Amino acid sequence: MNLPLAADVIVAYDRIKSHIHQTPVFTSKSINQIVGCELFFKCENLQKVGAFKYRGACNAVLSLSDAQKAQGVATHSSGNHAAALALAARENGATAYIVMPENAPEIKKKAVAGYGAKITFCQPTLEARESTLVKVISDTGATMVHPYNQWEVICGQGTAAMELLGQQGDLNTIITPVGGGGLLSGTATFVKEQFPEIKVVAGEPKMADDAYRSFKAGEFFPVDNPNTIADGLRTSLGTLTFEIIKNKVDDIYVVEEESIRIAMRMVWERMKIIIEPSSAVPLAAILENRAVFANQKVGLIISGGNVDLGNLPF
Repeated sequence: MNLPLAADVIVAYDRIKSHIHQTPVFTSKSINQIVGCELFFKCENLQKVGAFKYRGACNAVLSLSDAQKAQGVATHSSGNHAAALALAARENGATAYIVMPENAPEIKKKAVAGYGAKITFCQPTLEARESTLVKVISDTGATMVHPYNQWEVICGQGTAAMELLGQQGDLNTIITPVGGGGLLSGTATFVKEQFPEIKVVAGEPKMADDAYRSFKAGEFFPVDNPNTIADGLRTSLGTLTFEIIKNKVDDIYVVEEESIRIAMRMVWERMKIIIEPSSAVPLAAILENRAVFANQKVGLIISGGNVDLGNLPF
């Protein structure tokens, strides 16, 4: 299987840089004291649509021909990728057809509808999402833009780490959350080729630990309808993301649900920024493994900030 290269991430950045926000890197002395290392938070919660997903969706849409754009784009997503693709499509004159699970957060449903996408709801299983998407594509002729298991999407997501290292270059480790693996595999694609001395690791909920089990075993184990508050991480890895992660990632740490709540609240209270539960998972991994990260400079990618304020986990 051919895997993306750092050069592909660089090409993606040149393609999308005028369409995205260059998000800031924040620090917190009080959180650094708690964890015993220096953390540099790459705030993709301040990206368009409130998540890093806009990078990959934008790269995918901008890579299409005019004829493909005219037919529209389609995907399945619990929220952030759906919103990202809906906005990227709208800004490029294309229609977005989105398959969403019925249990997606209300804020994400509203966002996707607000960007003008045509939504089809389905049962909250990967099988239902995929089979519904096949029917939508058959009916519309739209081009599928996978939420994570697609070359253009992975390379777009990798631009967050590329940008981070341009803003804060002296890192020992970069940590991301992992669900479908687009952000983690894109990060590893760029970093391990350009900065091989920097470790690339991930945090994952114990309640949705397919990436951890697959990484440790060296073979793919899917997850079925996991029950974690980190709703953006309820998806299994893809074939492409798994191959990249297996070959380029240094480690994956699983975390308890309570640690995710503690980390999320810590960022809200001490940094005054809104992050969603999935974004708190890397900090939760550091809180649970302080000895591993002690005295390091760690880049932490805050993946998104789309939260249902009427249904907070604390």
